[in-house]
Amino acid sequence: MLQELQRGMTSNTIRGIRRKKSTLTEVKVAVIGAPGVGKSALTVRFLTKRYIGEYDHQADMRYKHEVLVDGEPILFEILDSCPKTEDDIPSNEILNWADGCLLVYAITDRISFNYVRKVKELLCDIPVALVGNKGDMVHLRQVSTDEGEILAKDYECWFSEVAAAEQVSQIAEAFNELCREILSVRRRNKQSLLDRMLGGKSSVKVYARGKSDSALPKE
Repeated sequence: MLQELQRGMTSNTIRGIRRKKSTLTEVKVAVIGAPGVGKSALTVRFLTKRYIGEYDHQADMRYKHEVLVDGEPILFEILDSCPKTEDDIPSNEILNWADGCLLVYAITDRISFNYVRKVKELLCDIPVALVGNKGDMVHLRQVSTDEGEILAKDYECWFSEVAAAEQVSQIAEAFNELCREILSVRRRNKQSLLDRMLGGKSSVKVYARGKSDSALPKE
């Protein structure tokens, strides 16, 4: 069923890409978390607004999905990672591929909370958003909301507790907030590059004016 969903999402998206390819902004998001935290449920909620509780895929899944974020058409390329154990850390290939990472843990599983902390140590300047899933299972809570907020403050990133089984808009907001941060970083990097380029041009102009000294009368 998940493979059919992937094929359907890709087919629909390709039509959208052909229609608007020149106007689309693309962002690559890796959804990362320990096994069983609900990464696939979150991803499919975002893609289809449907909830599927059981997944049997044994490998990473990739999807493409076109949405509007603040009125701008965005093409999300999403990698739903599939670690086999809590010691299975995402490869450098995945981390280098992604423009940003959605770090997911379950509020009912402290090991999964420690997992995202361990993954974050591998990430340098890449934008992240932190999500505590299974917020509807507070009777089984092992990780407090305060702990999630403190960790997000340390990471200087967006944070929310959500419930993939019950929520749609909150999950979309998690992806959208990560997208906003990715685009913000791109704009800052572009401005920084522009400033360096303008600085270089400025020094060339000064040098050119200096060369005009040769036209002064000789003593």
